[in-house]
Amino acid sequence: MSSPAESRDPDPQTRHPRPPQPEQNQSHPGTTEAMEPRPDHGEDSYRGNGLLADRAAVVTGGDSGIGRAVCLAFAREGADVVFTHLPEEQEDAEETARLIREAGRKAVPVACDIRDEQQCEELIGTAVGTFGRIDLLVNNAAYQMAQPEGIEAITTEQFDRVMKTNLYGMFWLTRAALAHMPRGGSVINTTSVQGYQPSPHLLDYAMTKAAIISFTHGLAQMVAERGIRVNAVAPGPVWTPLIPATMPEVEEFGKQSPLGRAAQPAEMAPAYVFLASSAAGYITGEIVNATGGTPLP
Repeated sequence: MSSPAESRDPDPQTRHPRPPQPEQNQSHPGTTEAMEPRPDHGEDSYRGNGLLADRAAVVTGGDSGIGRAVCLAFAREGADVVFTHLPEEQEDAEETARLIREAGRKAVPVACDIRDEQQCEELIGTAVGTFGRIDLLVNNAAYQMAQPEGIEAITTEQFDRVMKTNLYGMFWLTRAALAHMPRGGSVINTTSVQGYQPSPHLLDYAMTKAAIISFTHGLAQMVAERGIRVNAVAPGPVWTPLIPATMPEVEEFGKQSPLGRAAQPAEMAPAYVFLASSAAGYITGEIVNATGGTPLP
């Protein structure tokens, strides 16, 4: 498995910023530029080893956060990437596309709201029209909105948005992509520590992350005979634009981790690369926990 260069501090507690973070508020979906400190996506550290040479990938939510880090790592490993972003995330999407192209690979950013079935099908059509196939599908895009006031504060509108983004979109995209995925293909879903240990203020979001775990286990068995693997990554706290855009307080975000800090997106990407690569050829139906030490089942 490829990994970031080891020129930085090797201590996992101190190699990246620790809380407290400066107080900051953004409107959803948030931007990378406005974050303090700026997230690390592996721009200066990730070194590829050709693990995904000439693979064709689709990554949802690739404009920022974990999605950008995965796009960058996939490109430096040799993959071409179609990735999604919301229309209001255009500036971040352009930066992700620049990083992919700088690695010498093809970048195809697509403004797409995965809550819409037709847009999901059109996205897959774009990828197939560009590459002729889909080798890798990363279902990463998600929506959350903290509601510390309790379940009464979760409106039906919010509940629908969380379910449609986190579950319906994943289902529609996977169903459409599998028809164009050859043997050796890989589906990687982003679940969360919330799927195992739900925080009350993220009730609806945590529900979807638990469902993604079940979807991963079930689909892996369903498509194993087709030579396609299905796995997931369960991050703990990760410093992405979604955090200041959806949580009322971020100063102590990540402090609950045994490592005492939030992860940077760059620290998640190697898990996705591993699961996408032939090094994980006998691994399917598994959840890779990347929680900074929080034990999960």
